[in-house]
Amino acid sequence: MENRVEKTIERHKKGYNCAQAVVCTYCDLLNAEEQDAFRMSEGFGAGMGGMESTCGALSGAVMLAGLKCSDGNMETPKTKGSTYKLSKEIAKRFQETCGATVCREIKGVDTGKPKYDCADCIRTAASIVEEVLFGEE
Repeated sequence: MENRVEKTIERHKKGYNCAQAVVCTYCDLLNAEEQDAFRMSEGFGAGMGGMESTCGALSGAVMLAGLKCSDGNMETPKTKGSTYKLSKEIAKRFQETCGATVCREIKGVDTGKPKYDCADCIRTAASIVEEVLFGEE
């Protein structure tokens, strides 16, 4: 797989929110339609609630973990454990790099000292996606 990290930034510059930039860049590799991914991830930008919750870039990465792992069996789902394991690894790596997983904390809303800007969070999430979900080092 070719590195797509900068493609996430191109999407963000076009107006995609952080979650959309990440999930839409890789959804084709997981047999998902980009327009559906775009619509589904729209509410996850700006930290789900105006910087109050999980970073959108991280949310997008976790959505991709679900697309990769889920068996789609709605009668007797059996893949949650593997999806949770990947999601936990993604969140751990993101926390290690960005110093937080909550948008408000990353952006330094309360302290006035941002840890990272959106582009850096998007790049971090995309790099983690490529490593954890697609095995690119």
